Amino acid sequence: MPSSSALRIQVESTLANKIPSALTSVAKMVRPAVSSGVAPVDDLLRGGFPIGAVSEITGPDCSGRTSLAQSLIARVVESGKVAAWIDVSDTFDPASAAAAGIDLRRLLWVRCGVPENSNPEQVRDFALPNAYLIPGTPKKGIHGGGCGTHPRHEAKGLSLAVSGLLQTEALNSRCAEPQRKTRPIQVTYAPASQPVVSPVRRRSALGQYQRIEQGLKSADLILQAGGFGAIVLDLGSIAPEFVSRVEQGTWHRYRVAAERTQSSIVLLTQYVCAKSSAELLLRLHTPRMLREETTVFSGTQPKAEVARHRFQERGSNILPIRKPPQNVTTACRQNRATWAGQR
Repeated sequence: MPSSSALRIQVESTLANKIPSALTSVAKMVRPAVSSGVAPVDDLLRGGFPIGAVSEITGPDCSGRTSLAQSLIARVVESGKVAAWIDVSDTFDPASAAAAGIDLRRLLWVRCGVPENSNPEQVRDFALPNAYLIPGTPKKGIHGGGCGTHPRHEAKGLSLAVSGLLQTEALNSRCAEPQRKTRPIQVTYAPASQPVVSPVRRRSALGQYQRIEQGLKSADLILQAGGFGAIVLDLGSIAPEFVSRVEQGTWHRYRVAAERTQSSIVLLTQYVCAKSSAELLLRLHTPRMLREETTVFSGTQPKAEVARHRFQERGSNILPIRKPPQNVTTACRQNRATWAGQR
């Protein structure tokens, strides 16, 4: 009777043309990682952000999205690579990036929503027109001219002006006089099924879509060029109702391009957008205020939670009979103020 290993080899050789390695488990993919520069986050992610994949950092304002992305870019630049920051809402501050340790000579900053002909450093010459510099001709007559040669001619039209001021008082009813019935002004209301959108709101929505389109096109050009170790697409200041309308095929195309170029693509959003195309989903919560003193603000304590992390390395392939302990999915760090010091 042949052994199980011999039967296994025989079955795999028979099905080799149709199903390669039919009875052999495929080796699990474990991507390399790059450190984020924040020790609690690196311990939570078991090394850092994956290389050659799409990572998404979501959270509200002041949750630490930008500071975490800047720390990641600083580590990528320190390794000798170049990075790109696609600023969709034009809110990137180079001074803060330099303070975070980013070498700006190795960072490509793409500003979206900035008109081509805008030049804030343009100097404009100002000069008064000649009409204000040439003295006018002196007026003739009494009191500098007026309406005539005599002062009584200057009172022309005074009676009409006074009667116009007293017209409302003359129309008011006196004693028991009957009052005139005023016809009510007809007011029309738009139906609720047809909401009225103001032109200002329409222009604002159009500007948001134009910024998103510019950011996506810039990301496509950068991925086609290659050579970037990390690419940050900052959509954190764009409302979720605009970002959520980006087609899922766009994020899938970025995932394939990241795997081809071995670049780390990081999305900064307020709401989950990439969904299954993102290998890592890191959700940041509103930081807790540190008040170690009664009246002194000491700092903040941001909280990060791993909502999705695929292709991560496990300790062992042996499955125990009992349920193993669950992995820790949250991490906290402290950002202390300068005057608080280390404690």
